[in-house]
Amino acid sequence: MVANTELQPEQRRGVHPLKFMLVLLLVSIIMMFAAFTSAYIVRREEGNWLEFDLPNILIINTVILVLSSVFMQWSYVAAKRDNLKTLKLALALTIVAGTAFLIGQWEAWGELVHNNVYFGGSTANPSGSFMYVLTGVHAFHLVTGLIFLIIVVISAFRYRVHSKNLIRIELCTIYWHFLGALWVYLFFFLTLNH
Repeated sequence: MVANTELQPEQRRGVHPLKFMLVLLLVSIIMMFAAFTSAYIVRREEGNWLEFDLPNILIINTVILVLSSVFMQWSYVAAKRDNLKTLKLALALTIVAGTAFLIGQWEAWGELVHNNVYFGGSTANPSGSFMYVLTGVHAFHLVTGLIFLIIVVISAFRYRVHSKNLIRIELCTIYWHFLGALWVYLFFFLTLNH
């Protein structure tokens, strides 16, 4: 008689491959922003650094993104409880808040331009360029998070997100909370080092 060595799903050990890939992605994003913020500090100490006021809308954007993280967690809890109506509502609110954050970032960049703070060119200062890079690269990652959220919403409407199939929403929740924490870090970094 041959022993059955195949493990049942509840007996498997280790990390889901998609979670592992997400962890690698998050580590690479952390390393990238650590490099950006380190370069910011080094370049600032070299001089020729334009001091300017941060756009006030960044405070509102921070509140919106933290609120979107609350909505995302609410959707995850709803999925675990098989409350599909609440799941869909919370995901929709997360998308609305994430989109509002991006619109707010666009407004912040408009305010920077209005105050003669540019990304590049002969009139640009490194401080402005760093501001655009830090906020722009974060915004890019938020757009990818919104795309992932839309995929999860479509899956929810097809009844593929529920207590027995949480991997999509779990990955999305981790990524979204990460983006929120990253933004809070960037906001305080820019506020304290400006």
